[in-house]
Parts: sequence; C-alpha cells; structure tokens
Amino acid sequence: MRPTRGTATVAGVLFLVTEITAIGGLALYGPVLKGADYVTGSGADGRVFLGALSELLLAAAVVGTGVTLYPVLRRQQEGAALGYVCARLLEAAVIVVGIVSLLSVVTLRQDFASGAVDSDAASVRTVARALVAVHDRTFLVGPNFVLGANTLVLARLLYRSRLVPRFVAVLGLVGGPLICASATAVLFGVYEQVSPAGSLAALPVFAWEVTLAVRLIAKGFDPVGPVGPVGPAGPAATAPTAGRPAPVAVRTAR
Repeated sequence: MRPTRGTATVAGVLFLVTEITAIGGLALYGPVLKGADYVTGSGADGRVFLGALSELLLAAAVVGTGVTLYPVLRRQQEGAALGYVCARLLEAAVIVVGIVSLLSVVTLRQDFASGAVDSDAASVRTVARALVAVHDRTFLVGPNFVLGANTLVLARLLYRSRLVPRFVAVLGLVGGPLICASATAVLFGVYEQVSPAGSLAALPVFAWEVTLAVRLIAKGFDPVGPVGPVGPAGPAATAPTAGRPAPVAVRTAR
C-alpha cells in the first residue's frame, strides 16, 4: 500500500498546528515569564490559562504527527520510525511539565492574594521564579534538544525514501543539528534562548516544518518510496528478488 493522501494531509495540518500553538503559547505567557512581580500582583490569569491551553494543543499535535506518520515511516525503516514516535512522545511530555509549572505560578498567586499562603512577598516571588525557571528549562529540552533529534530522524527517513522532494528534507537535516547546537550554547550561557541569535538558529527548523506541512497538504507524498514487508533492516531486507518467486520453506522427510 502506498501512503494515502489523507495521511499526508492530516500530518501536514498537525505540523502547522504545532507552529501556531507554539508561537501562541509563548506570546500568551508573556506576563508570567517576564514579570517578576506577577505572583504578588493582580496577574493576568486568563491569558496564562489560554497559553496553557495553546500548549496542550501543541503537545497533542506533536504526538499526533508521530502517530500519523508512523505507518508510512515504518515501511522505510521500522526502528527509526519507532524512535521518531518515542521522541515526539518525549517532547510532548516535557512540554506538559512546563505547562504545569506555570499553572502552579497562577495557583500560588491566587492563594497569596486570598491569604491562603502564609508567606511574605519575597518568599512567594522566589518560589514563582523557581517555577518559571522549570518552564524555561523544559522549553530548552523539549522544543530544542528533543525537537532537533526527532527532526534529524524524520528528515533522514524522508531524504532516503524520497517521499518528499529532497530540498525539503535537507532543511530538516540542517535545522535539526543547528537547533541542538543552539540549545547547547544556551545551556552554557553563550546567549539567551529568546534572543536574536536563538531565533536565528531556530529559523531552519521553522522553515522545515512549515515547508513540509505545506507540501504534504498540497501534494501529499511522492509515490517513489520502497514498499513491501517490513523487516529489521527495512522493506528491502524481506522483499523477494525481482522476477523470482519468493523462497518457500520445505520440510525434509526423515
């Protein structure tokens, strides 16, 4: 069976959803990420809740891309396809941890405002900063390190199978390692994650996902990938030789 047009469309839509919700979530989280006094002020809880909802949709779409593409990718190399799904699951799990940390800041602010928290403002701010720091590190690990790894796996599979034009796959082959290198630089304090340098390093991955999404929605997969039974080393390992019948096991009589 060749990859279906419907599978390509669903995968393309999910990739677009990941881009929209990732940008939307980061923008909506602005007050709680940048305002040191958010937890002791009036707050913008509704905006943070919308950001959390946006990132929940992001996590669901991330998992959805892996699950949707798995039946197609496993016909190229089953181990790598499974690795891609697992990496997408890990990325989504890390994103959810970041969501919980920021929702905890909102809960802390509400409890402090109502007097349910018997602490001074300085202590509450310290706890809030720690929770925001957790979100910042999940943002570094999930949508950077893990995203770079699963981008490289997917781009390699698509490049070898030619299910999409190779220039599309090359964007991923460049963007994946680049965003991992950028995340390493952020980890060691070379520059901030949300900075001109960090944004520039993320551009190839952004271009890869948007280009791939548009291609899948507009034209689907190219019908040139190898097909056949899936074995440990891919479809070619178990496909019969062209023009010859498949070998049949014969039990020798004793």
